[in-house]
Amino acid sequence: MQVIQFDRVSKKFTLHRERPRSFQELAVNLFRRNNDSHEEFWALQDVSFTVEQGETLGLIGPNGAGKSTALKLISRIIEPTSGQIEVNGRVGALLELGAGFHPDLTGRENIYLNGSILGLSRAQIRRKLDEIIAFAELERFIDVPVKHYSSGMYVRLGFSVAVHTDPEILLVDEVLAVGDQNFAHKCLERIMEMQRQGITICFVSHGLGEVRRLCSRAVWLDDGMVQAAGDVEDTITAYLRHAAAEEEARITPPPPEPEEVEEVEPEIKQRWGTGDVEILAVSFLDADGRERHVFRVGEPWVARLHYRAHGRIENPVFGLAIHRNDGLHVCGPNTHFAGLDIPFIEGEGDVSYRVAHLPLMEGTYLVSVAAHNQADTTMYDYHDRLYTFKVRQVGRGERYGLVGMGGEWEWNC
Repeated sequence: MQVIQFDRVSKKFTLHRERPRSFQELAVNLFRRNNDSHEEFWALQDVSFTVEQGETLGLIGPNGAGKSTALKLISRIIEPTSGQIEVNGRVGALLELGAGFHPDLTGRENIYLNGSILGLSRAQIRRKLDEIIAFAELERFIDVPVKHYSSGMYVRLGFSVAVHTDPEILLVDEVLAVGDQNFAHKCLERIMEMQRQGITICFVSHGLGEVRRLCSRAVWLDDGMVQAAGDVEDTITAYLRHAAAEEEARITPPPPEPEEVEEVEPEIKQRWGTGDVEILAVSFLDADGRERHVFRVGEPWVARLHYRAHGRIENPVFGLAIHRNDGLHVCGPNTHFAGLDIPFIEGEGDVSYRVAHLPLMEGTYLVSVAAHNQADTTMYDYHDRLYTFKVRQVGRGERYGLVGMGGEWEWNC
């Protein structure tokens, strides 16, 4: 049975850029020709999705995508501009830090206030009071006005009220992003217990690991529109691919103007050597030979060094070093270690280092490149950590640590 249904729902807000601060400013603005101090912003546009009874649905997407607006529409805090929303069941919601709390009331008084808003009698709230306070771990502060609470205390009390007032639908918006790790684990355990009880949950989080762990389906929102919906792994994969492509476009430098190529000499720091061999360019390529700066765990990766030798150089060695951006040295391969004998070089050429399956986990990596003689006594050119690429995990696979081992699990019973 469907307990939540969005049918072509849109929500418009009016953004006021500048409000008059005095009657004089208001009067002046009346006589201005262009008094357009506001604009329309569509937080959601033609959004449709459903949530089945007992299902946990994840809402994912960047900041400003419309996720929190969707939850507020479900909880009836705001109404849609157009479209229909159907909600069947009592809703318990933790949408914003301190939402529904009166700052001058104590924690205890706010429990009664929130419970009554959710339709519980005073006797029902009294029976649950000790359990709510104990779960929130606020025994010492329950009779203190909540305006003196920290952000973590707000979250603990709000979450405890939301999950102990017998909701049929629970809305959770980034609650695990605030507060200590122990309480976050306790919240996860409580949510999973509610799942087992058949409670319907809508879960918003930037922590995709939490979404994978809790949800069977997901909806990806961006710019107020549904970009993908369905199986949680498929939806997250689509979202991560899009995010990686956006990041690639953002960090890829624009091509230089033709007339500026020879006029502008790039400023290169952390570089030394005799100059007998110059490394002119370093690029990172994918399996199709396209230059990229963001790669996925496990895909092919190529580092290409373009050099120029000023004269004949016998038995040169080319190498590179990869450091994670926290300074950890990952590896330092070179042509000599690999047994690649280069008798001599003269003029320009390329040397490439190929990795069939990039084993690095998510992170930012800095690359140094070098050209030196075989005895490693003369450095022709060294660029110390001047080049950057990023790795992102997209889809299934290992996620923690420095490298993925690429092993396979098997189960025998």
